[in-house]
Amino acid sequence: MRYDGDHKSETRRRVLKEAAREIRAKGPGGVGVAGIMARAGLTHGGFYAHFDSKEALVAAAIETMFESAGRRFDATAAGDDPRAALRAYVDFYLSPGHRDAREHGCPLPALSGDLARLDPEARTRFGQGVAGLTARLADALGRHGMADSEAAGGSMLAEMVGAVTLSRAVADPAQSDAILDRARASVIARFSLGDMQ
Repeated sequence: MRYDGDHKSETRRRVLKEAAREIRAKGPGGVGVAGIMARAGLTHGGFYAHFDSKEALVAAAIETMFESAGRRFDATAAGDDPRAALRAYVDFYLSPGHRDAREHGCPLPALSGDLARLDPEARTRFGQGVAGLTARLADALGRHGMADSEAAGGSMLAEMVGAVTLSRAVADPAQSDAILDRARASVIARFSLGDMQ
């Protein structure tokens, strides 16, 4: 049976969605092509119609994750008031809900520790994703009146990613919550995002 281009792109999108979920949950090394294809409703044999290798799948899935993270930022931080937009994103990012939704959350805390061992293409896509999220934060911080908004955006992102990563790593729920709470208070104070009532 011959399919049109829309069918092939929709199939690839389904595969990438499943791959992104599995990579976030298990890390790139834990990805099984057969399982991803099965969850996407396809046979393992169809994999090579879409990707040259598992490495190509991982790189494309990383790009997909960052596209999703960018859309999440845009939806969460929507509005004309950059201060309110930044506060909404900080509140989302440093929340227990985001911490606990590893399969759907930001790829930065989920993958940062794994990327140094991956191939250059995956690392390039990851770097592009970091730059994109940093630019979104920098734009909002610049509109909020922050000097050197690019450096500030990178610093804000690094602190938030670090907090989520640490909060996921510790076993004690109270300690995990405290990590998020302290980071949230620090970011809100440092970037003048308080008193939003």
